Amino acid sequence: MIETVVIATDGSESVERAVAVALDFAERFDADVHALYVLEESEVEGAPEEVREEMHDALEERGEEAVENIAADADQAVTTAVREGRPAAEISQYARDVDAGVVATGTRGRHGENRFLIGSVAERVVRTCPVPVLTVRQLDESE
Repeated sequence: MIETVVIATDGSESVERAVAVALDFAERFDADVHALYVLEESEVEGAPEEVREEMHDALEERGEEAVENIAADADQAVTTAVREGRPAAEISQYARDVDAGVVATGTRGRHGENRFLIGSVAERVVRTCPVPVLTVRQLDESE
């Protein structure tokens, strides 16, 4: 049985449907919900040195807002976490840490449609995560 659902978010609109599906999934299984945002270290490291701290703070704030939005949408308590590192690796490690039954994620993130079928982070999570991964595509308005 699935006792814990981890919802990985990057705070983008493309993850909204994944959040809704994951919350419904958790409710049906009466599972605990964890909302996770990973601050991508390469985004900060790639910035000019004089703005790195400001950028880090802004991304951390975005992460806190993203996981709090999930908590606000849920009909139950949600454990929220913001981690820093490589997103796919951190998501997989977090799933291990909380003994997740499933990880839910969107298929495209902030970087839009730069991948043919599935976002690069979602693809890596599917390949490396030790638990099942539920990927949810954001439907176009016409669908």
